[in-house]
Amino acid sequence: MTTIKKITTCSILCGFISTGAFGNENLKSFVTVGEGYNGEIKVETTFNGNNISDIKVIDHKESNFTKRAMKKIIKEIINRQNIDVDNIGGATFTSKGLKSAVASAVTKGNIKLTEKKLAKKVYKNETTDVVVIGAGGAGLTAAIAAKEKGVNVILIEKMPMIGGNTNYATGGINAANSSIQLSKGINDSIDIFIEDTLKGGKNTNNKDLVTLMANSSGKMIDWLVERGADLQDVGRMGGQSVNRTHRPQGGKAVGPNLVDALSARANELKVDLRVSTTATKINEKDGVITGITVISPDGQPYTINSKAVIIATGGFGANEPLVASYNENLKGFGTTNHKGASGDGISLTKELGVDLIQMKEIQTHPTVIPTNNKMITEAVRGNGAILINRDGKRFVNELDTRDVVSKAELSQKGNSAYLVFDQSVRESLKAIDGYYNKGFLTEGNSPEELATKLNISNKEFKTTIDQYNSFVKNNKDLDFNRNDLPRQLNKPPYYAVEVAPAVHHTMGGIAINKNGEVLKNQKPIKGLYAAGEVTGGIHGSNRLGGNALIDIVVFGKIAGDNAANLSQEK
Repeated sequence: MTTIKKITTCSILCGFISTGAFGNENLKSFVTVGEGYNGEIKVETTFNGNNISDIKVIDHKESNFTKRAMKKIIKEIINRQNIDVDNIGGATFTSKGLKSAVASAVTKGNIKLTEKKLAKKVYKNETTDVVVIGAGGAGLTAAIAAKEKGVNVILIEKMPMIGGNTNYATGGINAANSSIQLSKGINDSIDIFIEDTLKGGKNTNNKDLVTLMANSSGKMIDWLVERGADLQDVGRMGGQSVNRTHRPQGGKAVGPNLVDALSARANELKVDLRVSTTATKINEKDGVITGITVISPDGQPYTINSKAVIIATGGFGANEPLVASYNENLKGFGTTNHKGASGDGISLTKELGVDLIQMKEIQTHPTVIPTNNKMITEAVRGNGAILINRDGKRFVNELDTRDVVSKAELSQKGNSAYLVFDQSVRESLKAIDGYYNKGFLTEGNSPEELATKLNISNKEFKTTIDQYNSFVKNNKDLDFNRNDLPRQLNKPPYYAVEVAPAVHHTMGGIAINKNGEVLKNQKPIKGLYAAGEVTGGIHGSNRLGGNALIDIVVFGKIAGDNAANLSQEK
């Protein structure tokens, strides 16, 4: 548990708002601020005597998904009447900023809080129809699909906040022949989507699963939109032949939008969601799954009996020893993954002896800031950015597959490069504003000024920009045959950020069939399903950007539907 040791000066200076509201002389409110990840978090805290009665976040610049973290922090502070509550993993700076603001209000009001000792909940074994392990995009989709078929669902998540890696997905979700593509006159096909995916995966993919994913993709976009997702913008990322990467209007980050929509739908359906709850064992009898054993938030073990279990625990990209055990070349690499992506699904199924496939296939993402492991979405390159080395030159087709671009970067001086773009690219993609606000970008009013700040030859840098612009004008990249040249880089200011590869996605995992059933000796285990990054075979040796999200929702829905059907069998 983290204790706040100091309060920001700006928080102390924020003012007293009201007293005696609604005729109650004991009510006092203060507006104070704390420092979050993206800037100040402004909070109004109301006290009834020496008790916190309400906390409202009235202004902030934090990421959308951190709103759920703030709600949880607020609830715990009020319930316990203590600011010293745990930070939410994945939203640590936001948690600290919010708590700092509330602490400032306590100090300003000279409030003497008395902590409430909450009654300890006793957990007992229980029974449901379907239990889902992991509340990321795949798990939420699976739980919703099962619940919409009329069965009872318990969804558990080991982290204190839902969403998993989906919270951090920025670029988009791929689909062919979606109604949105058709409305924009984009000519795509299932066959081209399959061809791109197999080519990107070095033809080591499970073609049956790829075909199923591609055939289901357009309908899944409609399914997501019907449940509140905004996917109206369509662009392109590396390895794609056609604009098929769907994302929110203005190019905003897609992941938080999906998690918000799916969590709202799950809440509407009254899915039984249990966070900070860890699965420790998948139970089976005579080869048939009977449920799971879990640990409650306060450490109590109990059993959830069910006819079907869906594993949606994500990959193992944040487990550096496990990554290195399968691919020693990645030892010591950073990661873009949230800390919950530790390979729980692999360890949970070890005792069951399930089939694992392509475990050494681990993808690096080529545009990750080496100093802080923050990923720059591939959509920046898709919208026109280029990669320039320390000699001021391009060195690769920026829209080649991630493995190719990563390898090219590692061969440059410093084992990294600069992602370079102009104001027109920034205006085309809302996600870039977030990078700018966080101070990730170096800015120059001209290519020469930017080159000077990067300690790169002005002449070579300017020559490279001019040459690239000529390629765009003539719609032909004579250097690297980049097939999508959306805009010239000629609108100041100009921006750059240093990037290098980091572990991003684990393509290998649990083997499944087209029904989402987990395989053992190539045969399905009755009652056990899996979906998302915990599975293997779909992406082969390399995943295309935008394919992870369509993978998790397509197979999440398949697993949810089939698990529900099984649970209803007599």
